[in-house]
Amino acid sequence: MVPDFPRELQELEEWFATYGADRLPGLLGLLVVDLGHGRCTMRMEVERKHLASNGYLHAAAVVALADTAAGYGCVASLPPSANGFTTIELKSNHLASVTNGELVAKATMVHGGRTTQVWDAVVTASSKQVALFRNTQLLLYPRT
Repeated sequence: MVPDFPRELQELEEWFATYGADRLPGLLGLLVVDLGHGRCTMRMEVERKHLASNGYLHAAAVVALADTAAGYGCVASLPPSANGFTTIELKSNHLASVTNGELVAKATMVHGGRTTQVWDAVVTASSKQVALFRNTQLLLYPRT
């Protein structure tokens, strides 16, 4: 079931905070910093739950942050007739790791078509690049 997303940005940001509270974004502590057409910035305070058994940041936590930023940005950038999306491709390059502090993901739309959107995201910690991402989102439309 595709949720009915609000189209006004302030309402959408509030909807994400409420709807995502008991889902992965809320469970990982992902927070929206900036949301607009073609962009989304999110943050995550690194906690023990984000670490792998080796004590370093788990790659999946970084992927979740970047993919969520791209996904929220995608929703904020949907064409008027689209009602959702799904990620169909995600590529990540992990460049560094951290064990504490704040991660910030800045996602930017690099292609906004009728069928797909392509997003790049850069995840940083204290201005140090931690990971680079590219996501392809398939846009969904109501059945007619």
